[in-house]
Amino acid sequence: MYFLNSFRSRGGGAILTTATLLLLLPSAMLAKKYPLTSSSIVPAATGELSTDTDNNGNVRIKIKVKHLADPKSLTPAKNSYVIWIEPNGQAPQNCGTLRVNGKLEGQFQTTTPYTSFDIVITAEDDPSTKAPSGPEVLKASIRP
Repeated sequence: MYFLNSFRSRGGGAILTTATLLLLLPSAMLAKKYPLTSSSIVPAATGELSTDTDNNGNVRIKIKVKHLADPKSLTPAKNSYVIWIEPNGQAPQNCGTLRVNGKLEGQFQTTTPYTSFDIVITAEDDPSTKAPSGPEVLKASIRP
């Protein structure tokens, strides 16, 4: 205990804090942000997609949107927003549903093994659809 107190009083706490920050800094520096581009069907919508790498080398994807109209208020009306990952040269894969709250905001998180892909959000009648068929509302291209 004496050693720890002596270490702290001599500035050791600052060294430990600095060492901790240096360990966390690489993952923070690797996080990238991409704007989501809106289509004419939802011109007020804005969004951002951020990516970083998890401990297994997979890409973590976090999506945040604002001012995105309820899909039932679109013309024609739809039931949900579906997020698709489109790896280069492969068919789109349904990642799940983006839920929009009463403030017209939504968030979504997932993980993928792909490093180069497009994220496309479409308005769909069926959230479990196997292929995009509804109008595209937001999009981003992720490249390493």
